[in-house]
Amino acid sequence: MDTLKIEGTEDTPEVILDLDQNHLEISGRSLPEDVNSFYGQVMTWIEEYTKEPQDKTVFNFKLNYFNTASSKIILDILTLFEEMVEKGHDVLVRWHYLDEDEDMMEAGEEYSEMVDVPFEMISYT
Repeated sequence: MDTLKIEGTEDTPEVILDLDQNHLEISGRSLPEDVNSFYGQVMTWIEEYTKEPQDKTVFNFKLNYFNTASSKIILDILTLFEEMVEKGHDVLVRWHYLDEDEDMMEAGEEYSEMVDVPFEMISYT
């Protein structure tokens, strides 16, 4: 699969979906004006990936803020990973959050309860 890289801006996250480097990550702020337009190619890439995933999938969320529309897309992504787990694939979501950012920590915990996907909560300073 081709690598998908989207440069982050003030309102959109950086996206790196690179199988050669085993680097799957969304990071930064997610407030796109048109969430479906921004995340459309991301969702398409992940949907294609789920058809023939690697032996182990590790996906990193390193968001420091996201809006309500983005929260729905995040859940959609996690639902795709849940379907992979149900088919017997090895998936791990790493949810990164700043030590003092309780909201982002709680968001990760809530997502981990919504889907049956292994989560690793990682705090950083």
